Amino acid sequence: MITRLAISGYRSLRDIRVTLGPLNVVTGANGSGKSSLYRALRLLADIAQGRIIQSLATEGGLQSTLWAGPEAFSRAMKAGTQPVQGLVRKNPISLKLGFAGDDYGYAIDLGLPQDSIFPNDPVIKVESLWTGERLGRANAFAVRNGPYVRIRNDNGEWRDAYQHLAPFDSMMTHCSDPREALELLLLRERMRDWRFYDHLRTDRDSPSRRPQVGTYTPVLASEGSDLAAAVQTIRGMGAGGDLDAAIADAFPGGRVVVTHTDGYFEVEMRQHGLLRPLKAAELSDGTLRYLLLVAALLSPRPPALMILNEPETSLHPDLLPPLARLIAQASKRSQIIVVSHAQTLVAALDAQGDSSQIVLEKELGETVVRDGEPPNWTWPSR
Repeated sequence: MITRLAISGYRSLRDIRVTLGPLNVVTGANGSGKSSLYRALRLLADIAQGRIIQSLATEGGLQSTLWAGPEAFSRAMKAGTQPVQGLVRKNPISLKLGFAGDDYGYAIDLGLPQDSIFPNDPVIKVESLWTGERLGRANAFAVRNGPYVRIRNDNGEWRDAYQHLAPFDSMMTHCSDPREALELLLLRERMRDWRFYDHLRTDRDSPSRRPQVGTYTPVLASEGSDLAAAVQTIRGMGAGGDLDAAIADAFPGGRVVVTHTDGYFEVEMRQHGLLRPLKAAELSDGTLRYLLLVAALLSPRPPALMILNEPETSLHPDLLPPLARLIAQASKRSQIIVVSHAQTLVAALDAQGDSSQIVLEKELGETVVRDGEPPNWTWPSR
């Protein structure tokens, strides 16, 4: 489980550090930085997929994603007695992302290229992988500085793993080795298992509304295209009771079934008082979205980390308490981060008793966390 998340220099997140638990709710007013925190988590996941540079390019390049304010605020700026202005820069321009748990921690530092024909592409300056929650002098076991990567062996001795690693390649993807760098490999695979749901399609042309080829589907696709197969897999893996309970909690007397025709699966919903079941094409956007969230949260293959971005979209307020109970149940199998500005859902999650609330606010254009002490954190140096 991730216990600490640190982001520096990304959009409105000039320097933010948060403590995470099993169930985390990120909330705040519009424009407070919720989407930036969500995107930063996606960028971290993209490192393990080998596409961090491409992902930043789609956002306009490093220059477009960097913190646009001064490197630091003076007391006079914060007090309003001096206009906000740039001061003499003490550190190089960089975008830093990092996280840590009880077992491993990882951080990356991206900067501007020098003499490159691709000036908008960032380059990886530093990476570090360590044991424990905080980087120290003695607990790092994989370090990357520029093109050089060093890895510590079981005897505590350092060896050169790479001497010419390209500035756009991460040691996470190019130095993972089951014999020489098992920790890198394990962490990479764990990050690749992170699951994001922020674009579950419920429009009229959504694939989830049409029959789809049925196949074993323990993980719902990010857009929900394989809903029927995912629901059938949940039943086939012995969790049909949990599925029925989640549906009945939101729709008393309701039940979801999957029909088969020539190998094609289709979701149907039976509701109390209706003479026939409703096919997925007939369901409201809110009902279909709730079914998609049920399929995601009851996955027979729970991930280490699941992130839900504004899951309340299209949902009637009456569906938010059942959704909160479903999320709380899922957080016993996976660490969950919910990004939401729906106070009804936030309150319902808070009522579950085990959620950690992270309230974001804006001060002088910078995202800050309301209340609480930020966790201790040390960035690897260039």
